[in-house]
Parts: sequence; C-alpha cells; structure tokens
Amino acid sequence: MSFNIPEIENSGERTSQEYVYARLRNAIMVGAIPTGESLTMRGLAEQLDLSPTPIREALRRLSSESAIVSQDNRRMLIPYMTQGRFEDLIATRITLECHAALRALPYVSDILIEEMRAIDMQMDEALVRLDYDALTALNHVFHNRLYRANPDHISMPLVESIWLQLGPFQREVISELGAFYEIDRHKEILTALDNRDADGLSSAIQKDIEDGVAAAGRDAIALRDDVVI
Repeated sequence: MSFNIPEIENSGERTSQEYVYARLRNAIMVGAIPTGESLTMRGLAEQLDLSPTPIREALRRLSSESAIVSQDNRRMLIPYMTQGRFEDLIATRITLECHAALRALPYVSDILIEEMRAIDMQMDEALVRLDYDALTALNHVFHNRLYRANPDHISMPLVESIWLQLGPFQREVISELGAFYEIDRHKEILTALDNRDADGLSSAIQKDIEDGVAAAGRDAIALRDDVVI
C-alpha cells in the first residue's frame, strides 16, 4: 500500500540513511501512516525510489523507538493504541512537557513569544479550513519553539519520542479536537509567557494536553472498545 509520506527539507548534509529515517519518522509523528498499517521494505523502497538498505536501517531505528513493531521478518506494523499505553504516554507527556516549558521559561524572549503567537494564528486558520495535516505539524512547531528556547533542551529527544508514539493515533482522532478546544490553551500558554508566570505556564501546558489529544483519545478508545464488545 502507498502512503502519503510528506517531503522534508534535505540540506544535503544527511546521508541517505539519515534522510530516510528522518522522513519516515516525521511521517509517523504527524500521523501520515495510520495505525495497524503494515510497512514493507520493498514497498517503501519503491515508493521512495531507494534501495532497501537505508529503509532497513530506518525501520530498525524506528522499532527501537517503539514507533513500529515487528510483525514478521518482512513486515513492520504501526501499533494500535491500547487504553493502558495511551494513559501512560499522556502522563509521561505532561510530565516531560511541563518540565521542558519551565526550563525554557528563563530564556523566552518577546521575539519568541511573537513568533509563537504567529504560529498559533496559523493553527487557528488551519482549524477553520479543517486542514488537520497542517494543524498537527504546526502544533509540533509551536511546542518545539518553546522547549528549544532552553539552550540545553536535553529533554527534547524524550518529548519527541512521545510525539512519535502518539502521532498515528492522534491523527485518527484530531478531527474531534474542535469540540474539545472550547478554550484555546495556546492562548493561555502565550499569556503565561508574556507574564513570565511559571505556575500559569505549567497549568496551561497540562490543560493543552488534557483538553486536546487526551480527551479525544479517551473517547475514541472507549467508542472502539464498546463497538468491539
């Protein structure tokens, strides 16, 4: 099966293995490849017009990050989301992102806040257009800009690992987000940054996660389990 694997910027400094890994990782993180879908080296190599060797290495690395699981010797699978795994990922995401935001706060400038405000406006426009691909990508950019304001930002690989594992399932339920974003938590994040309010920032980050993917995801899992029963 062919997937819509988004292009990513390639500076030319990456090897073919690094580029394939980065492109597939981004595709999974934004949910371009649905849960339950099988990936084969041959299929991906044909779609990306590459030899199987860099594909094999990319899939190995993604497997080590729990983004995909081995189905047999030739197939890999985007894992389905379970209730227990989902709750663990959400709790870990809240802990990591609140920590990352608070560590970044001393380094946040007014210029960065305005950049983030512009990204949030683009998200509002994407939501009106029901452009969920753009909405997902911009949400990552919004949070990334904040957390990487900390020059050390050693927690970012851990944060991105959670995004990677949540990406396919989040993309499935993102169409429900409009119903849960009755209060724009990004606006609360920006207000807390304007005021350099650590407690307000931590609260807004947690509510952003809880009111968004967590609420929609729990409903989706409950509905799916009810149907199975």
